[in-house]
Amino acid sequence: MTNSLRVAILGATGAVGTELIHLLESRQFPLSSLKLLASPRSAGQHLTFGGRSLPVEVVNEQSFADVDLVLASAGGSISQTWAAPAVAAGAVYIDNSSAFRMNPDVPLIVPEINPEAAADHEGIIANPNCTTILMGVAIYPLHQVQRIRRIVVATYQSASGAGARAMAEVQQQAQAILNGETPQAEILPYPLAFNLFPHNSPLNDQGYCQEEMKMVQETRKIFGDADLRITATCVRVPVLRAHSEAVNLEFDAPFPVDQARDLIAQAPGVRLVEDWQRNYFPMPSEASGEDAVLVGRIRQDISNPQGLELWLSGDQIRKGAALNAVQIAELLLERGWVKPKSARLAVTH
Repeated sequence: MTNSLRVAILGATGAVGTELIHLLESRQFPLSSLKLLASPRSAGQHLTFGGRSLPVEVVNEQSFADVDLVLASAGGSISQTWAAPAVAAGAVYIDNSSAFRMNPDVPLIVPEINPEAAADHEGIIANPNCTTILMGVAIYPLHQVQRIRRIVVATYQSASGAGARAMAEVQQQAQAILNGETPQAEILPYPLAFNLFPHNSPLNDQGYCQEEMKMVQETRKIFGDADLRITATCVRVPVLRAHSEAVNLEFDAPFPVDQARDLIAQAPGVRLVEDWQRNYFPMPSEASGEDAVLVGRIRQDISNPQGLELWLSGDQIRKGAALNAVQIAELLLERGWVKPKSARLAVTH
């Protein structure tokens, strides 16, 4: 990756935005400039990158004139407003919201699974939902060897999935409970400290919430398998950072556990964590801050000869959001699917 890009982060002051800044620096992403964009509420703040203090600017129509790549994590309505102006200005827009994920003209990318699909972008590339990414990275190595016919998944989702303010709220609630006070909920609908509840995204007529349907629809699109049968139950749990998932897989024929374990142990973006003697398997406390998805407790489903069970934990802010977006940017640059505007202008003249 020799070309340097002019990069903008939209939603720079949020939990994912600040992680994007850290990852661009720690992974030494080749950029010639970095612009931090956010809402008027964040104007005047400064964030550090490469030892320098950078101002946070209010996003506007002129923000993308000197930008090659936008990493956006500011919510669906913001992306619906600013993706088109960014693309019209010549930038590639990698979006972490749900705004474009199911648009048939927008690639939905997990680099370990479907990197080639990114070549078909028309200026916008969607980053999948966090739970979809974590599960997909863990199970796709098995799907490549023997097609998965059905997935039953239950997620245990941390406060980080609702943003930095939700994480702070859970800490405040926990302190209130320890002080003998009544916890207050403003960001999440109910107190989460010492509690859990089904994911509070809107329900459809079948009783599935939006978060669960994201896993169903997005996994089918990423795997390129519209007939893949999936059912999900998503639960918010009192963990600050990193999601966990219990995954049941059904194949057309038995899948040897040892083979599954070997495939997962060698898969990119995954780390096998299993110590059966100690009953030690992935935990969100150990997945927090990690790039890899931790996978373990791989075992035969005793109720189904064609079934396997596994457990995973992964950092929702890193691989579930910011890291996947940066990996998409690295993929685009490596394959020549995004170029500095100056290089594009040189080719056209």
